[in-house]
Amino acid sequence: MFRKLLVTPFQRGFSRKFQTMGSINCKKSSTIDHETETNKMPASTQQEPNNDFVEGVVCKETDLNENEMKTFELGDHGKVLVVKQHGQFKAVGTKCSHYGAPLVTGSLGDGRVRCPWHGACFNLTTGDIEDFPGADSLPCYQVNVEKNGDVKVRARKTELETNKRVKKLALRDNNDERTFVIVGAGPSGAICAETLRQEGFTGRVVLVGDEPYLPYDRIKVTKAMNVTVDKLLIRDQTYYDTNSIETMIGVKATELVPSTKEVVLSNGYRIKYDKVFVATGSSARKIDIPGADLKNVCVARNVDDAAFIQSQLNKDKHVVVLGVSFIGLEAAAYCVDKVASVTVIGRDNVPLKPVFGATIGGRIQKFLESKGIVFKMNNGLKKCISDDAGNLNSVELNDGEILKADLCVMGVGSTLNTEFLKNSGININKNGSIDVNEYLQTNFEDVFAGGDIANAPVFSSNNEKVTIGHYGLAQYHGRMAAFNMVGKTKALKAVPFFWTTLFGVSFRYSGHGKAVDSMIVGDLEKMDYTAYFFDNNDKVIAISSCGPTPGPIVASWAEFTTQGKTIYRKDLESDANAWLKQINN
Repeated sequence: MFRKLLVTPFQRGFSRKFQTMGSINCKKSSTIDHETETNKMPASTQQEPNNDFVEGVVCKETDLNENEMKTFELGDHGKVLVVKQHGQFKAVGTKCSHYGAPLVTGSLGDGRVRCPWHGACFNLTTGDIEDFPGADSLPCYQVNVEKNGDVKVRARKTELETNKRVKKLALRDNNDERTFVIVGAGPSGAICAETLRQEGFTGRVVLVGDEPYLPYDRIKVTKAMNVTVDKLLIRDQTYYDTNSIETMIGVKATELVPSTKEVVLSNGYRIKYDKVFVATGSSARKIDIPGADLKNVCVARNVDDAAFIQSQLNKDKHVVVLGVSFIGLEAAAYCVDKVASVTVIGRDNVPLKPVFGATIGGRIQKFLESKGIVFKMNNGLKKCISDDAGNLNSVELNDGEILKADLCVMGVGSTLNTEFLKNSGININKNGSIDVNEYLQTNFEDVFAGGDIANAPVFSSNNEKVTIGHYGLAQYHGRMAAFNMVGKTKALKAVPFFWTTLFGVSFRYSGHGKAVDSMIVGDLEKMDYTAYFFDNNDKVIAISSCGPTPGPIVASWAEFTTQGKTIYRKDLESDANAWLKQINN
């Protein structure tokens, strides 16, 4: 019986089959016993022409200690990352698939490696991405240890060049009548859609998004406002078409009806679903003051916002930024060398105080002031003032000061996009968030939620439910929701990881919670330090680092807490880095 009301070409003409994986499967090597070790390759890859591959000795087995990783040249074709763990050798790509960070400088976990820059994680046996940001997996290479101790690696030449592996997906089977709908085409929805196919789902996958673009890398909106959306896409339309993922872009969900299992859309469609993942994210908001609706008073949330801000920048313009979060500071840093002046207004006494505390926040303010940014702290905006033509001309602060302003960027928070669920019966909190369990299910077992809107357990905080709006965590939610939607039950093990770079200085932070004190190791004045944040019981709930070159310590902390470990202030007194030795032990 026909029960799907929205018909597309993806419902026709596809047989039930899976595509062969596009890279060499990396199976476990045998424990070293000085016998020849061989990782058998799948028949499909064995039949490929030998000239597509390169094979050679990269090192001796004695060149790596237990729990050590190094990069080695594979002839003249490129480098491989070789890891020795549990007496076995594994080899994968050398660079993070997100922004290309060298993984050899990252953190080696138990069976996986974590990127030092942004915390993405890759499985050493399969190369699969397991934590985010990013989308692609690593190539995984065949490893043989010969009787004489030579470690030999065989790799596909193209994967050595790209250092990425796009997983092949299951195709649509017209006999599979199930429909999984994803509401929200942001980072969480995008990863959920492709993970469903990666995990063998052959029913319909419908991805609905209210922006007029395919899912894109929102991280760069305030970091590189001159980048066009085509450069930011996570996947292009060909990818979605090839893998039978229906995209409905520029369409809003206006209602969700769990009783009839329907999603009602702004274009008039009603889609019957078997399971639905809601990841509608948040919308940047303005404060309610006179003049907030003037043309040159804007927010910085999406690519259109960034394009507008970019179009307004020239050396005659004066820019005011309201808000001292990462978003506000990134916007200020981007604009300052392109305009006459940038003034940042914050209600606290230093920027980023809720995250880093007053001491570090004050040092960051001093650093940004040295780059030409002016701060007006313990203050706020009273009103935006227009000229006779109706254009923004100036702003008045709460203390009465008038500042020249041709552009005002408000980075003061966001509103969760869950209003359309108000009559659905889904339990919604006062702040608009949705409580979910460790499998990202709402109070309806076939309705899942993730990303910004999810009040979800955080593993590193004793599974306390928290609403966190961050790109990497949203992608992780999307992956985990997909596993649970297809019946491959996986509980969340979320460890928040935040980052930014301001004028070439990197800031990293992992963990969560309200800190009552902190300890700084290193040189705060030189902005080369690690900070530990404590709760009331002197437990370390988060760490951050700062420096011109991002080291692996925050990534190591993320891996440490993923393994369920914790430390207290007393554990840092004799050696602040002693906890690093506990990873994998």
